Amino acid sequence: MSSPITTVHSDSRPGAFAISSQPATALHRATPATLAAVLEQLPPAQARWARAAGFDAQPGRMLLLPGMQAEVQREGQGDGTALAGVLVGVDPDQPLWQLAGLPAALPPGTYTLTDADEAQRPHLLLGWALGALPSTRQARQSDAATAPSLALSLARLVASPDEQAAVAPMAAAIGEVRRLVNLPANQLGPEQLAQAVADLAARHGARYRQWVRDELPAAGFALVHAVGRAAAQAPRVAELTWGDAALPHVVLIGKGVCFDSGGLDLKPAAGMRWMKKDMGGAAHALALADLLMQAGLPIHLKLLVPAVENAVGAGALRPGDIIEAGDGRRVEIENTDAEGRLLLADALHHAICSAPTPPALLIDLATLTGAARTALGPDLPALFSNHDGWADELLAQGRAQADPLWRLPLWAPYRRMLRSDQADLLNAASTPQGGAITAALFLESFVPPELPWLHLDLFAWNLEERPGRPRGGEAQGLRALYALLSQRFASARSAFA
Repeated sequence: MSSPITTVHSDSRPGAFAISSQPATALHRATPATLAAVLEQLPPAQARWARAAGFDAQPGRMLLLPGMQAEVQREGQGDGTALAGVLVGVDPDQPLWQLAGLPAALPPGTYTLTDADEAQRPHLLLGWALGALPSTRQARQSDAATAPSLALSLARLVASPDEQAAVAPMAAAIGEVRRLVNLPANQLGPEQLAQAVADLAARHGARYRQWVRDELPAAGFALVHAVGRAAAQAPRVAELTWGDAALPHVVLIGKGVCFDSGGLDLKPAAGMRWMKKDMGGAAHALALADLLMQAGLPIHLKLLVPAVENAVGAGALRPGDIIEAGDGRRVEIENTDAEGRLLLADALHHAICSAPTPPALLIDLATLTGAARTALGPDLPALFSNHDGWADELLAQGRAQADPLWRLPLWAPYRRMLRSDQADLLNAASTPQGGAITAALFLESFVPPELPWLHLDLFAWNLEERPGRPRGGEAQGLRALYALLSQRFASARSAFA
């Protein structure tokens, strides 16, 4: 029933919540197993309405419950505009997405949850905020004045400033990942991606530098240069450094291939269609760095984004070419479409060599292999790590944050697939079998075994429209990584830590 309560409003901006006192309409969550009990708690007229409508509480279904004014209208009085409540069918195993479809489906107004335990509340709030984000199609049409808003009853759920401060940055970060990944390659090339790093550095008072085109080989980025030199926009590496050098050193590296044609090993049309998203790793690294700096986490942070277009042209990298990596080893190019690992290899070496102290943690994020998608599908990023403790903690955070990952093995016997007769190693195995593993093994060879390293091979894309998850760019592993780093490196105040 409607009643004066303290409310939290969200508009169509990423996770924007504010406090005000307004009447609110109750949201009643139910599953098929709990529906009878929920109906027992409703006024008899509302329960009869729900039964007559055949509401079965299947996930994603919703039923508007009329108020007394509607009863009066049937007798020829009143305007029948009252909304007394909403029944929402939910999946009990997916709290993050239970409310995500509501902002786009509910009538304009203010709503309150009638039931939400302490553990579920951050997920429910974030899911609502993500559902309120405009899709690419809606971005130009959004009207904050008519957006539904979510209200939390103080009797059940207190909308504390800390809760709101946790939800808003995370929703904004996820929205930024989606925005960057969705941009077409003619609007987001290597220059624009590097500028995004520079803008982030300026916002947080961080140090920024970049190496461009012919500066790259001498700086230890010959592999980056070789991949990107045929493109119209020059290849570059953007670096952000933030925090006291005496603090634990954390490195984030994001693959920034702004478009991947496959190079001379050209992709077929179907495989090339969405390759604007091959900078998804960089988008994740930017968003994660932004969250860590906003939280003031006590770390020394380095963000590296090698930004290129893998193009076909007179200077294109060729199969059989041998390039000297930053660590001095010679890499023979087996396949020009295995370019992302070349960028990450040089970035890993640079991060390690330029660190004031050995890094406490190395993280790279990349839309690296189709093999990972074949193995795990679009929703489940592959995790590789040389450190069981860090990997186990990240997997646990993935479960806690409804941001799942799946660990795949660094199967050492497959290193034989990367042996070269002409150089120190191949950039790819000649067989597609175990492709995600051999790619990770290539990267692992650039990381000293004593340094903890996490490698996420992710998709960064929604193939279909779902509540709170529009088709297109998507953040994967971001919440899990932020929770892990927040917990490990001290108390960033966050409901997700």
